Amino acid sequence: MTTCFVGLGANLADPVAQLDSAREAMAASAAIRVSACSRYYRSRPLGPAGQPDYVNAVLALETNLEPHALLHWLQALEAAHGRARRGERWGPRTLDLDLLLYGDRIIATPDLTVPHPGLSQREFVLHPLREVAPAGLVVPGLGPLTELVARCPLRGLTVLEEV
Repeated sequence: MTTCFVGLGANLADPVAQLDSAREAMAASAAIRVSACSRYYRSRPLGPAGQPDYVNAVLALETNLEPHALLHWLQALEAAHGRARRGERWGPRTLDLDLLLYGDRIIATPDLTVPHPGLSQREFVLHPLREVAPAGLVVPGLGPLTELVARCPLRGLTVLEEV
């Protein structure tokens, strides 16, 4: 089993329910064991103006799936939640699942980059990741998580208290 971290995000069709449903689906999989989930956070969208705020979280999990198999499993789960990949970068979506870390591996293929690109600049990834990562986690190729978090301002990121 490999320890992985997956970022969850949604800003359409009841985002909190979308994240809850995705967590339940992962927990029900025989190939995945969810070990922790961060609190839910509200964040401003990175992409086009006029879209709703996002709800984000990070899951810690263990899996026996290889990285690309896990990626395809996550993409199938996105599709089952109504995610349509239309090519609009950072546009609104019902569910976004990002493979952030896969053990201590660095992966660079045409369809998968781990650690996830942008991880070190995204407050909606780093702050929830800090909640579920083991103390002393070093992000492969980027350095200690504590240092990455210290350099990343919140930029309006807030914890959702009602979840």
